[in-house]
Amino acid sequence: MTLSLIGLSGSLRRRSYSTAVLLTLRDVLPDDVRLDVRSLEDIPLFNDDLDGEDAPVSVVALRRAVAAADGLVVISPEYNHGMSGVMKNALDWLSRPGMNSCLRDKPALTMTASPSALGGVRAQQQLNETFIATCSRLVIRRQIVIGMVAEKVMDGRLVHPPTLDFVLEGFRDLRDVCG
Repeated sequence: MTLSLIGLSGSLRRRSYSTAVLLTLRDVLPDDVRLDVRSLEDIPLFNDDLDGEDAPVSVVALRRAVAAADGLVVISPEYNHGMSGVMKNALDWLSRPGMNSCLRDKPALTMTASPSALGGVRAQQQLNETFIATCSRLVIRRQIVIGMVAEKVMDGRLVHPPTLDFVLEGFRDLRDVCG
């Protein structure tokens, strides 16, 4: 049976470190795992007036993909001591309607990456709080914060073996939660 995961990067930058981590993970996961890395570029700013039956097509598509997936792998850069606005915006859309959203009971593994030595620990906390608030099944483990990421990504791939091993440990924990 194939494990189906959705990967969300909180960065829209063409040479995003966060996206590089997801693409590397996608390429090294076992054959029975599919990681669909989704862009958040087309997700409009959250506006409750636009939600409901006439929600934007891009939002409906993302919600359906998340609902159909066995779990989520999300990674955000840290901007001004927090998760990126792009990631927060997407999670706000995905968290609707309230207690019946596609995030409810969805296993989620959170990661952050930053050129700083701290690796985005403050953004990691915000991600975790958001997933707890949405009643997701947050993977409880040592935080995956990738510090000095600019030195660990080359040509769009995570090339630092100890960091990749640590990320893969997180994936194994997510797989356990997904059942």
